[in-house]
Amino acid sequence: MTLHPKVIDLSLGRMERILTALGNPERKLPPSVLIAGTNGKGSTQAMIRAGLEAEGLKVHAYTSPHLARFHERITVASETIGEDFLAEMLAECEAANGGAPITYFEITTAAAFLAYSRVPADFAVIEVGLGGRLDATNVISPDVCVITPVSRDHEQYLGNTIAAIAGEKAGILRPGVPAAIAPQVAEAEEVILATADRLGTPLRVGNRDWQIWEEHGRAAYQDGDGLIDLPLPRLIGAHQVVNAGTAITALKLLGRGNPERALTDAVWPARLQHLRRGPLVDLAGRAELWLDGGHNPAAGIALAEAVTRLSPRPLHLICGMLSTKDVEGYLRPLAGVAQSLHAVSIPGETATLPAAATAAAAARAGFSEVVRAEDVASAIRAITASAPDARILICGSLYLAGGVLRENG
Repeated sequence: MTLHPKVIDLSLGRMERILTALGNPERKLPPSVLIAGTNGKGSTQAMIRAGLEAEGLKVHAYTSPHLARFHERITVASETIGEDFLAEMLAECEAANGGAPITYFEITTAAAFLAYSRVPADFAVIEVGLGGRLDATNVISPDVCVITPVSRDHEQYLGNTIAAIAGEKAGILRPGVPAAIAPQVAEAEEVILATADRLGTPLRVGNRDWQIWEEHGRAAYQDGDGLIDLPLPRLIGAHQVVNAGTAITALKLLGRGNPERALTDAVWPARLQHLRRGPLVDLAGRAELWLDGGHNPAAGIALAEAVTRLSPRPLHLICGMLSTKDVEGYLRPLAGVAQSLHAVSIPGETATLPAAATAAAAARAGFSEVVRAEDVASAIRAITASAPDARILICGSLYLAGGVLRENG
């Protein structure tokens, strides 16, 4: 297979070409939801899927990147795609592509759409890979669009202002297709509203058409239809309450799904995930081991708030990040809640930030105790040697999180 020389090259031409050669499988999807945004896409997708599956419905789901195994990206009729079926779909896509240049994400997205066209399901919930307007997923005809909170990330591809990034995310909107919009900062909301007005897209906007808030240990969702009393989401943090509101709004636009089960049944690995078994957990002894893949400043703020909801324990971070990220911006809000940071490089990632650079950024961000570690296991040993009852949070990158999940079995 001849992959495109650029890992990321935002364009729809190659995708349209291969899908035409495959007989346009993207046109054979069941009713679908297309989700863009900077933070919360995966969690919102997980909640929408859980709400639909609670009614016994079968759901195709597409997400990226994967953590431990590629197969995680493609859920077919509520089951992770099997090895043989995946190989068959990729082989068909490679043959249809005919040796023309194509990116990794494009051909794997085509394989997912081909798989979905072959297996019946009730709904498809598709997560945008990067941006929206020129993303490979933006070839489907969704029944509902979703935009989760927009903030700075991937600026080298999407632009260096919130308005520019929001414009790329708003590129998924369609004339006449309803959209659930999470609460946004003013610059993002202005662009999204203007795009929708130009296209004739009916919107349900957070903090305008719907609200969600916490009250007495529960969540309350309210829109023009009334008030719904709900449990707090299984996923931890104030940001997950917002994601829950966006998911409920999307389900209401679809006209299907159980809002309560959307919150209580959703599972999304590496989003403040408590690791409870495995060799790294055994290595930690009495210490708790947690994992989070957030990697931009908004994720740092959300994570710093979320850890305050856990029972009191001294918090120590193990952090590895990519060189393309705003490391100080991510770490700054965490400096106030953690006692130390052990910096690691991400194994096998050419774009990893060296541990020394992460450590230097942590010191500038306000961490008083910063240590360089050879790897995650070494960092766990060092932390538990002096703080055996610590809460250890491994964070900074989905790629680091994936490596931890593989290492931990």
